[in-house]
Amino acid sequence: MNAPFQARAGLRDPFQAFVCDDATADMLRPVAVEHGWSPEKVNKGGLRNAVQSLSVSASPNILFVDLSESADPLNDINALAEVCEPGTIVIASGQVNDVRLYRDLVASGIHDYLLKPFTVDQLRDTFANAQTVLSGPRGEAQVDKPHIMAAVIGVRGGVGASTIATSLAWLLGEKAHRSTALLDLDIHFGTGALALDLEPGRGLTDAIENPSRIDGLFIERAMVRANERLSVLSAEAPIHQPLITDGSAFFQLQEEMRNAFESTVLDLPRHMLIQFPHMVHDAHVAVVVAELTLAATRDTIRVLAWLKSNAPQTKVIVVANGVPSGGALEINRKDFEQSIERSVDIVIPADGKLAAQAAKLGKPLAEVASGKVGAPFTALSNMVLSHATEEGAASETSAAAASGGAKSLVDNLKSMLAKPKAKAA
Repeated sequence: MNAPFQARAGLRDPFQAFVCDDATADMLRPVAVEHGWSPEKVNKGGLRNAVQSLSVSASPNILFVDLSESADPLNDINALAEVCEPGTIVIASGQVNDVRLYRDLVASGIHDYLLKPFTVDQLRDTFANAQTVLSGPRGEAQVDKPHIMAAVIGVRGGVGASTIATSLAWLLGEKAHRSTALLDLDIHFGTGALALDLEPGRGLTDAIENPSRIDGLFIERAMVRANERLSVLSAEAPIHQPLITDGSAFFQLQEEMRNAFESTVLDLPRHMLIQFPHMVHDAHVAVVVAELTLAATRDTIRVLAWLKSNAPQTKVIVVANGVPSGGALEINRKDFEQSIERSVDIVIPADGKLAAQAAKLGKPLAEVASGKVGAPFTALSNMVLSHATEEGAASETSAAAASGGAKSLVDNLKSMLAKPKAKAA
């Protein structure tokens, strides 16, 4: 209904009403004429008739429904939401004078609730407000800002990819002023909602179980709002419940998020690359998160090679995360870069106190960070925006360093992973 994501209000009827009594119908018709709407669009039958009618026809831009004959208004409104298209502004009326009901109805997506008996002036004010919302600037913003999709991939568990994905999504929403979706694809152990102090809901598991349900309305209802510009789709599926899907649900979710948001951040576990390689095909940017260790070096080489073969059009950003400020490094940055045959784009220093503070506050690390830790997150956000809006192939800065002398541990690792045809005469 009229929830956060304004839909295309294109070729639908501007207005429809479903009322329970003649007095309400007689009040509505002249007001409808004043707005240039057909008085024939005022129908008898109340909410039940509205659900039946809209299940076989497109919903209007503005819908008036009478709840007077409804025994369970909130449950019936949820039934209406199942057949209502995204962007429809719903105005309800009824005889129940209960502030809790009003709040629950508004929370479910209702634009306004008019308590009977209401006046003609109240009706006019409500319709005027609905038209203001309908013609608001949201649609124009999406025209000016083409959609950006970024996939954040950790080369190993525990490197902080989810922390970076959450922070990146928050920055795109809060600092770049883009409506942003965070899609956490770790179905069983995802932390996207947890990091923002939210309950994940059942939206993602419902989508996987029944991909045919995924549409604009599903996205509107399933996403959990973190703030005005950031919404999250995450899950905490039971551990005994295996992920059984052909990947069509993920593809459909990407499509609908592209239509509903200006930015999408995918928190993409590395095993998903193997199972569902199509997930990164439409991503403008792949943020590869690593740490400066031997195992992470090996897996960064493998992930970068996979991306080059399977998503050559996607711009890659390499992030070294949790880098200690002292010299206690398993592998130094120079050796890491020589091994992966490209430079590190972003280095995020380790700061245990700041990470603990962010976790306690239920806020993304980028929101509480400043100075040495905050600057790399801002740089990452700017780089994603820059790369995603660039047209053409990405020019990688590969430094093929010919280092002489004895082979180091990293050199041996690189040799093991090199392809047989790598050596040229």
